[in-house]
Amino acid sequence: MNSEKKVLMGMTVAELKEVAVAMGLPAFAGKQIGQWLYGKHATSIDEMTNLSKANRERLAEAYQVGAMPPMDCQRSQDGTVKYLFPVRCADHAAAPAHRFVETVFIPDGERGTLCVSCQVGCKMNCLFCQTGKQGFEGQLTAADILNQIYSLPEREQLTNIVFMGQGEPMDNLDNVLRVTQLLTAPDGYAWSPKRITVSSVGVRGKLKRYLDESECHVAISMHSPLHEQRLQLMPAERAMSIEETVGLLRQYDFTHQRRCSFEYICFGGLNDTLAHGREIVKLVSGLECRVNLIRFHAIPGVDLPGSDERRMEQLRDFLTAHGVFTTIRASRGQDIFAACGLLSTARKSQEKSQQFPIK
Repeated sequence: MNSEKKVLMGMTVAELKEVAVAMGLPAFAGKQIGQWLYGKHATSIDEMTNLSKANRERLAEAYQVGAMPPMDCQRSQDGTVKYLFPVRCADHAAAPAHRFVETVFIPDGERGTLCVSCQVGCKMNCLFCQTGKQGFEGQLTAADILNQIYSLPEREQLTNIVFMGQGEPMDNLDNVLRVTQLLTAPDGYAWSPKRITVSSVGVRGKLKRYLDESECHVAISMHSPLHEQRLQLMPAERAMSIEETVGLLRQYDFTHQRRCSFEYICFGGLNDTLAHGREIVKLVSGLECRVNLIRFHAIPGVDLPGSDERRMEQLRDFLTAHGVFTTIRASRGQDIFAACGLLSTARKSQEKSQQFPIK
């Protein structure tokens, strides 16, 4: 791929019309390009056969589609597939081959969910997250994010997209919003916003903007209702507390189309007690929401215990009995380490050892 050429993927149809006119093509060619991108998933400008050969050649002089296939994958016995995608990262100078993110496809009956990433690494540095251990390396462009969908082998099986992969979506909000708008635009993918969920730890200013500008679902990483404990687990609690985050959510309507949920990783004996359950009930009282309890799977260098089935069921039943709809999320892809950050960390370590071999 010629990195000097501009990328068409990630542009709106209005922007594609501007490109067409600037290249000496008729304005309606922009709509045709959009159809080839978001309707037919063309991988090259040569495939856009309703453009004349001369116009395709003119367009290809300065532009490329920008599609990049996954560079690696791991397949679980339960059908989960973790892909490693190369990315460009506009704010990073290294070659694309040395930057990559994880994307996880999770089939479940008639549902096919894709967990996409929005950053290389992450600034939030949550204690329990492998991605945070990588540090922050760059913002994914809209094309980087969209390519995880565009170039996915199982693309036709997708029913839902969740922005719960590597990175904090609110920390790359412009590009996340651009992608969700392309996914829901009539001249884009034409998906319902109900098929898309964007997660966040809670970022001051950015979360409010997302709630104002998008109709997609929101999922908040809670992991503890207690300020001091959440601060130990998630440094982002200092900048925007869980109480402040819930206070913001109360200003929005989650009783009809849009859904609000809380992600809650359970650590044995630390945050899975009935005392924590009472604090969760108090925190979200009156807010239309659901809580997803998630098993913690160990990551290297982190000494946190995972919760057992009995304690998670006890917490779920307590919350449900007190009016908080709660589910235990099924663990998927454990045999391929589907938790975010593990495959990319292994790949980075492999490349580093090849570049600087131990002697």
